Amino acid sequence: MQRKKTFIHQKDNWPEFTWNSNDFLDLLSEARNLQGRLIGKMETLGFDLRNEALLDTLTLDVLKTSEIEGEFLNPNQVRSSIARRLGMEIAGAVESDRNVEGVVEMMLDATHRCFAPLTADRLFDWHAALFPTGRNGMYKITVADWRKDTTGPMQVVSGAMGKEKVHFQAPDSEVVDKEMSQFIDWFNNSKIDLVIKAAIAHLWFVTIHPFEDGNGRITRALTDMLLSQSDKSNQRFYSMSAQIRAERKQYYEILEKTQKGNLNITDWIIWFLNCLINALKSTDSILTRVLFKAEFWQKHIDISINERQRKILNKLMDGFDGKLTSSKWAKIAKCSKDSAVRDINDLIKKGILQKEAAGGRSTNYELIGMPACNNRYT
Repeated sequence: MQRKKTFIHQKDNWPEFTWNSNDFLDLLSEARNLQGRLIGKMETLGFDLRNEALLDTLTLDVLKTSEIEGEFLNPNQVRSSIARRLGMEIAGAVESDRNVEGVVEMMLDATHRCFAPLTADRLFDWHAALFPTGRNGMYKITVADWRKDTTGPMQVVSGAMGKEKVHFQAPDSEVVDKEMSQFIDWFNNSKIDLVIKAAIAHLWFVTIHPFEDGNGRITRALTDMLLSQSDKSNQRFYSMSAQIRAERKQYYEILEKTQKGNLNITDWIIWFLNCLINALKSTDSILTRVLFKAEFWQKHIDISINERQRKILNKLMDGFDGKLTSSKWAKIAKCSKDSAVRDINDLIKKGILQKEAAGGRSTNYELIGMPACNNRYT
């Protein structure tokens, strides 16, 4: 009995994707225009501001690609890890856990070495970086090699036991090596538009699902790699992962629909382009924050500010968690409560801080003129 061909990788012509270019030419043109404008805008910034924006974007990208998988990394660890690897000095740098270092290592290799060829060994290196202990939590997994399917087919399933719904089933492990050889050859040698190539690579890789775990994060790293090529820059100033995280429900819906459809992937490309356009537009919040910080220190260049005050002010502008109180000030600055109160009152007199209008059990303080986008990692 012939097996029902439910998924696109089971179709006779897989992976000969087709699409109707006329249906998304305007979207592609808009995306390309926004890419060019953003790169142009970044080139007008000074070296330090550009690095600040780069650090923010990469941190956001690493955090959100992990959040999509339900893993919430420490923003300070991610930011510190990226800064160390890029040779940037930042205030309040901290040590990072191995799982943080692994994601950062993969994402930086994908973007900073975006023009280097993709190989199976490079993908294995990324996979090993994601799972340095050879485990996902308590479970031992196959690391730095294609999946083996020792416990059955690779499936995406939801629902209670006995009432499971199979959203997707990947190709059998026996064909993964052949599938990946074909994918890697196409990835390195195909000459199609790089934005469209990023859309196809994203769908193709996640459909093969070549690893036992970590496929989503590696898929998004490959997407960033091709988008970096399309920008002709290894510096990232927008985050597709952050936008996919924001549109996660629609992302999984269009992915499932496409994988259960035919090899005409026009609808998938349209969704991808819209997501990219939204990602490019949302980067304005990062620029607003970076420019505010630069202008703030220029404006207050002649005002006497001690090291404790400088540290807290930078934290406020870098994305402060929760509300600023005198107790938090004392804890972060490692000083007494009295010293914290004196620091705060001094900045209020200098027109830098103010009490928040909303009352409560404790007094909260805020930076005057801070843009609403100050918490950049939410």
